[in-house]
This record gives sequence, C-alpha cells and structure tokens, in this order.
Amino acid sequence: MCLLIGFIVILYIFYHLYQHFFPTPNINSNGKYVLISGCDTGFGHGLAIELDKQGFNVLAGVFVPDNVTSLKEKLSSRATVFRLDITKQEDIDAAFKLVNEKTKVLHALVNNAGIGVAGHIDWISIEDMRKVMDVNYFGHVAMTKKFLPLLIAKRDSRVVNICSVAGYLALSSGSAYCA
Repeated sequence: MCLLIGFIVILYIFYHLYQHFFPTPNINSNGKYVLISGCDTGFGHGLAIELDKQGFNVLAGVFVPDNVTSLKEKLSSRATVFRLDITKQEDIDAAFKLVNEKTKVLHALVNNAGIGVAGHIDWISIEDMRKVMDVNYFGHVAMTKKFLPLLIAKRDSRVVNICSVAGYLALSSGSAYCA
C-alpha cells in the first residue's frame, strides 16, 4: 500500500513538473478557421463541438447528408457544416470553394475521416481494401494538397492527420485497416 501511495505521489510531482516546464500554449481563437473532415460521429464530431465552444470558426465536413442538420444544431452561427466525401475530387473542390469564400487562411486542417473493414485478408474483397485506402490515405492526401495554399498563407498553420493505433499494432482481422 505504501508503495502504491509513493508511486502516486511521484506521478503527481512529475505531472506538475511537466506542466511547469512544458506549458500548454494558449491559442487565440479569434478569427481562426479550422477545417475538419469526418464530423459525422466520434472524434471529429466532438472536436467540431469543442473548437466551436472555444471560439474557432469551424468548417465541418460530414459524409451522411442527414448529419449536416444535426451537427448544425449543436454548433454556433460561426460554424459551417457541409457534405464532404473525401474520395471524390468534386466534393473536395466544392469544399475548397466554400472555404475560400469564407477565408483566405486556414489555421488548421484536421484529416479525421476514416473507415474500417474487419476481416482476414482472404475474407475481404479487393474493392473493400481499395475503399479503405481511398478514404484513410488517398482522401487525406487529396485534402492536404487542395488546401495547402490556404495553410501556407499563415506561418503557424498545421495539418493534423488522425490515425489509429492499428497502424502500429496490427491485428490479423484488420488487414486493410492496418495498412
């Protein structure tokens, strides 16, 4: 028991030392635009809501058309929610046009859209594997290439690629997803 308490105390001390020497930077959200793909559910959905609460101008791309209305209801008037399929260049081009009408500078691009198909390699069709790669890899590359001019217009802009731990810890039933 004493060992456990000692361990907790040491963790507490290291945590506060880390916070002291490496503080979280405060980012002024005023006038900053963040584009997030894959805001239907999960991390992208939650991130869009949180960044909107923090005062960022959120540009949220959703795949399922019905999710546009439901997400709009949860966000402020600063936010823009639109339909986006990152595997279709015409959707990416339309998103670029929409974003470019609102701002000439992006603070961040969050490539969050992703899908998974579970199954061993001999169970999954090549079409399913291509779809996973189209969304999880080529879609992110296409988004980054298209929005790069709006990102490099500002010195401290960033691209955030959301990925899965499955890329590091592959399971036999996640053959396409782990690639």
